[in-house]
Amino acid sequence: MTKSGVINLHGRQYKTVALRVHEFREKHSIEDGWAILTSIVVCNDQTVLMRCDIVNPSGATIATGQAEEKRSSRGINASSALEVCETSAVGRALAAAGYGGSEYASADELASAIGQQRDWGAWSRRRDG
Repeated sequence: MTKSGVINLHGRQYKTVALRVHEFREKHSIEDGWAILTSIVVCNDQTVLMRCDIVNPSGATIATGQAEEKRSSRGINASSALEVCETSAVGRALAAAGYGGSEYASADELASAIGQQRDWGAWSRRRDG
């Protein structure tokens, strides 16, 4: 990850959710009535599903993002599945609102997906080996 909040992977630019929020807030302040609203759709011992709505000063939803995370016994989702899921939902809503860089997925989602692939590969090798 670079200090710029953008990573380049296979020639594609992925922005962090923090950078997306920063860029959004530079143009759409809380004081002007813009909101980034998150809500829990499902939260149990196996799954977390979050929704994020970007709401304009008139109260109209201009973009929505949803995300799902599976709880696990290790890694970030062992202790913070809710937080990871919320961050992904915010990133996806901001991408839908035009704050996504060249890619819809955020750098945060990409890092999580890569980590899950590594975990799956390690588990698969242990199982098959």
